[in-house]
Amino acid sequence: MKGKIVAFQGEHGAYSEIAAKKLFPESKPVPMKLFQDIFDALRDNNIDFAVVPIENSIEGSVNEIYDLLLGTEKKITGELFLRINHCLIALENNSTITRVLSHPQALAQCRNYIKKRNFDPVPTYDTAGSVRIIKEKKIVDAGAIASKNAAEFYDMKILEENIEDRKNNFTRFLVLSDQNTNSTKNDRTSMIFGLKHTPGTLFSVIQEFNAAKINLTKIESRPTKERPWEYNFYLDLEGHINEDNVKRTLNKIEKKCTFLKVLGSYKRGTIS
Repeated sequence: MKGKIVAFQGEHGAYSEIAAKKLFPESKPVPMKLFQDIFDALRDNNIDFAVVPIENSIEGSVNEIYDLLLGTEKKITGELFLRINHCLIALENNSTITRVLSHPQALAQCRNYIKKRNFDPVPTYDTAGSVRIIKEKKIVDAGAIASKNAAEFYDMKILEENIEDRKNNFTRFLVLSDQNTNSTKNDRTSMIFGLKHTPGTLFSVIQEFNAAKINLTKIESRPTKERPWEYNFYLDLEGHINEDNVKRTLNKIEKKCTFLKVLGSYKRGTIS
C-alpha cells in the first residue's frame, strides 16, 4: 500500500495512528482532527483509506462512528484489535500533578486510577492531542493519558505505564475504503437495517439467521434521529456477502426491513 493516503483521527502518537501503521506498515498515516473530517475526505476521494475506532472492550461503542457509517458510500474492508496500554505523561518528573487530560474514552478506561490519585479528569479531543497541549502550553500541574508513542513523539516524560483499570483493554479499529474484498473463509460482514416499529420484527430477523446457522457477533441499536424511540440496528455476522448462505439469508431479511445496508465484508481481525 506504498503511496496510498491513510487517515486517522487525532494527533501523531494516537492509538488510531498505531493501528494504521500496523494495518499499513508502508504508509505514512495522515492525522485529521475530527471523525467527520475523515468521512468528508473519504467522500471526496482525498484519501485512500481511513482507520477509525468502532468499539472498546471496556467502554463499548464509539457512537459517532456508527452514525457516520450510515451516511457513507465507502465500505468496511478490514479490522484490527489493538491492545491499549495507557501511560501517565508529563513535562517532567514531578509530584505536582492535580489533573489529567485525555479523550473521554481513555479517561473512562482509567477511572479508578484517576480517582485513587485524586486527579481531576479533563476531557479533550484526543489522547495524543492532550500530550501536545501540555507540551505547547508548558502546563506543569497536569498530566496526559496517552500511548508511549505519544510521549516519544513529543519528547515527554512517562511517569507511569499500564495505568488502565483493566488489562484486557482492546479497541477494535475498522478500515474504510472503496476496495472490493473476496471471501477468505474467515470473514465478518457488517450491516445496518431498519424495522417497522411493531412487536416481533427484530425477533423475526434474528430467527432467519438462526435458521441459516449464521453466527452473530454483535448487534446494537442507535436512534434513527428522525422519530423518538425508533432505532436502526447495527449487526455483525460471521461470513462474507459473496457466500451463498449469507447472500440468501440477507435477501430474506431485506423483505422484512424498512431498509438494509451492507457496510462491508472483510477478513476478521486478529489481536495485535
